[in-house]
Amino acid sequence: MDFKTVMQELEELGKERTKKVYISNGAHEPLFGVATGAMKPMAKKIKINQPLAEELYATGNYDAMYFAGIIADPHAMTESDFDRWMDGAYFYMLSDYVVAVTLAESAIAQEVADKWIATDDELRMSGGWSCYCWLLGNRLDHEFSESKISTMLDLVKNTIHESPERTKSSMNNFLFTVGLSYLPLHEKAVETAKEVGTVEIKKDKKKSSLLNAAESIQKEMDRGRVGFKRKYVRC
Repeated sequence: MDFKTVMQELEELGKERTKKVYISNGAHEPLFGVATGAMKPMAKKIKINQPLAEELYATGNYDAMYFAGIIADPHAMTESDFDRWMDGAYFYMLSDYVVAVTLAESAIAQEVADKWIATDDELRMSGGWSCYCWLLGNRLDHEFSESKISTMLDLVKNTIHESPERTKSSMNNFLFTVGLSYLPLHEKAVETAKEVGTVEIKKDKKKSSLLNAAESIQKEMDRGRVGFKRKYVRC
C-alpha cells in the first residue's frame, strides 16, 4: 500500500463522533477521526514500513501520525528522528501514545527519554516519563538500574506538584507503573505515592481531574497483579 492509498483508507474509516472525541482531547485539523482498532487490518497488510511512516507522520494529520507510529521501525530511527517526531507532537496523545510508544521499542529508549525528562518542555517531559511507563510495563526488571529508577521516584516526589499539567499526569503514571510492574522498588513506589498523595490536573475549559497513584496501586495489589508485564508495547 502506498501513501495515497493509506490516506484514502484512513479518510474512509473516519467517524465524525470519534473526531469530536479527539478534538476534545486536544487534536486539531487535519484529522479524520479513525478509531485505533479500525487501523489494525491495514497495519497487518503493511507490517513495518519506515519510509511510509515518515511520509504519514509529516502530514500533520492526527490519524496518519498515529498510524505512522504503528508501522514505524523503531530500530531504524535515530535520536534526531525521535526528536523530530516529538517536535511534531502537538498534544499528549501524540507525545505519549505515538512517539513515546515508538521510542520504547528502540535500543536508545532510556537515553532519549532521560534527555526529554531533563528539559522544561511539557510534552517532551511527558513523553519521557511515559516512555519509562511503557518500558517498565514490558521489559524485564534486570534491564533497568535500580538506583536510577529510585532517583526518578525521588524526583517525582519532589517536583510533581509544581510540574506542568501533562507532565504531572505522566509522572503520576510513572509512580503507578513502578509500583505495579517493577518489583525491586514496589515498596518504595507505594511509600512515595502515599507521600505524593492526590495530584490535581488542571484542564482548559474542563473540570480538574484528581489522580492518586497510591489508590491505583492498591487496587492492583488487591487483584494480585503486582509484577504485571505486557507482552507488547505497540498494538
